[in-house]
Amino acid sequence: MFRLRRLGALIAVSGLLLAGCSGQSPAPAETSSAETRTVSTEQGEVEVPADPQRIVVLNYALAGYLYDLDEPVVATTPEVTDTDGEFSQFWKDKAEAQGTEFLPWSNDGFDLEAIIAAEPDLIIAGGIGFPLKHATDAYERLAEVAPTVIVSGEKQTWQDQFSFLADEVLGKKAEYEAFESTYQERVQEVKANIEVPEGDISILSLDDPASPYILIEGKSLSAELEPLGFTTAPLFAENDIEPYTAGGDMFGPSLEVLPEVLRSETVFVVGFNTPDIGVDDLKDESPYNRVPAFESGQVHDLPYWSMRGDYDEALGLLDVIEEEFGK
Repeated sequence: MFRLRRLGALIAVSGLLLAGCSGQSPAPAETSSAETRTVSTEQGEVEVPADPQRIVVLNYALAGYLYDLDEPVVATTPEVTDTDGEFSQFWKDKAEAQGTEFLPWSNDGFDLEAIIAAEPDLIIAGGIGFPLKHATDAYERLAEVAPTVIVSGEKQTWQDQFSFLADEVLGKKAEYEAFESTYQERVQEVKANIEVPEGDISILSLDDPASPYILIEGKSLSAELEPLGFTTAPLFAENDIEPYTAGGDMFGPSLEVLPEVLRSETVFVVGFNTPDIGVDDLKDESPYNRVPAFESGQVHDLPYWSMRGDYDEALGLLDVIEEEFGK
């Protein structure tokens, strides 16, 4: 069974094939209410139902926001391609209570017939990485099934994604503001309870030791740690290495130059879509054993779900940081 594991595959796919796609275009789904709202997206203005009853989410990383807002998610894609899928620990109970199903997808694209069978009245897609590429490539076909909102890849923090979905798509600005207030209170609490190590940090993300990636400063997980007092080293700015994809949040130095590039005093290791790789898997292996932070022992694991985390995962990350660096 093929699993999309290597980050490099994100740019290797040229074009999108829709599995099981018939030659005829599906009829647009009827909205559940006569009332709609207009959402501005990079694809143009989209008329969405004001009170959607059957939402399909084509990015596992976006589903948590819908459950937080008590929205009806009839189906979502698994976290990793070509797998049966497993609900996040943070929204498993809500997904099971709603009867949410998983929709198949692969490195070739989404399964259009499965999406049609879910009878959505609203499709939410996009975000970061492969799901965004698939959604933008397939947008016209998806829009024929139901009103489709693609979350821009420019929205790289959970705050940007959650506020967009809550306010502009679902009309629940007040609910989002309550979540944001709870989070900020927790940030200040954790910041007061921890001792941040001296020097800069960097975040190493990988699913295979042969393919290391470093998070770009100021983006995604790097941005989440900065309000706690961590300073991310400007490694991307200092090195002539392109991001793995245009607008992406990582860049991939070769193994040969990794010890010279990854010079931060502290390094966090986070698996990409996998809990099966961490500090212990790397510390004795070349070239990781020559990376300054590995040599000094200033390396720390982060849970794989903290990478591009949603609201609940961001809160969970605060607990992890407080435990690791508590005074």
